Amino acid sequence: MKKILLYNSGGGLGDSIQLFTLILSLQKHFKSSEFFYLGAHENHFQGKLKEFNINIKTLDLGLKYFGFRWWHFLVAKKRFIDLEAKKRKEKFVPKTKKKSIDQELDKIDLIIDLQSKLRNTIILNKIPHDHFYSPTYGFKFCTKKAEYSSDNHLENLSNFLNTNIGISKFSLNNLEEKYKSEAKRLLPDKNYIGFSLTQGNVYREKSWSINNFIELACKINEQNKVPVFFIKKEETELVNQIKSKLPNALFPEHHSNISCPALVTALASRLNLAISIDNGVMHMMGLANIPMIVLFGPTDSEKFAPKINSIKILDSKRMYKSKNINTITVHDVFKLI
Repeated sequence: MKKILLYNSGGGLGDSIQLFTLILSLQKHFKSSEFFYLGAHENHFQGKLKEFNINIKTLDLGLKYFGFRWWHFLVAKKRFIDLEAKKRKEKFVPKTKKKSIDQELDKIDLIIDLQSKLRNTIILNKIPHDHFYSPTYGFKFCTKKAEYSSDNHLENLSNFLNTNIGISKFSLNNLEEKYKSEAKRLLPDKNYIGFSLTQGNVYREKSWSINNFIELACKINEQNKVPVFFIKKEETELVNQIKSKLPNALFPEHHSNISCPALVTALASRLNLAISIDNGVMHMMGLANIPMIVLFGPTDSEKFAPKINSIKILDSKRMYKSKNINTITVHDVFKLI
């Protein structure tokens, strides 16, 4: 396998963090392969998540929101051939010579489609390749028939490629020492409970009431645990509301010159426990592999919850048959602590 391409239609930081284990496992198994990322949105591995040192290049076809526009079907292959030709300092050739040039240009050895939207898969399939893996339409687009019995891509890819791909998870050793040292400076003790309560996606009601979080933090504070909040400094009204009820609450990111997801993960490693809704910070905390309690409302807990050793999930759909996360009570959470 010379070239392996991963495609993901999700655009959030959490969507990318969820791919860490898959990418690290594949890179360990295919040590000599070159890995590329194609997304409907930007490559966070080279952007906001670069401090995690997940090395995967961008396949830039110059198509914004790749796969979400039907007209991409008409140009995806040509854009790829143009890109390969440019690498070889060749111009795209006329149709009469296209066949011979196609044979000379590189293909993708393996395309891994990590979503299941039919339109996106059909468009992605236009990129020249040898092997194509996709869960779309019951794995019908896969170039090889195999046993695809779960939504575990690593397990399915092992069957698809007739090999045994071992699991390699993210380790805090991947982080530079400066982030761990800064986290220790900001949280020097070991008596902290972390809270993440703001959502990035404004189109889904994933937030648990701030009053619930404050009430819960007050109960925890009475047990001589220090509440630590992961909230942007710009959220002035929210920060002041918390401080008025919990004057000893900590906001460590507000006191650092470093601002990046890697610091959040390093800070999370200093916590005894983290309590969060379904958001990007939840995934950053999950990378620290600490005990967590995560609250879910409208989103799928099985799909989005961090895959870590010690996690307790409160899903309003299972508990109260409601997508309203605020049907979960403070008592429901507190009894799990």
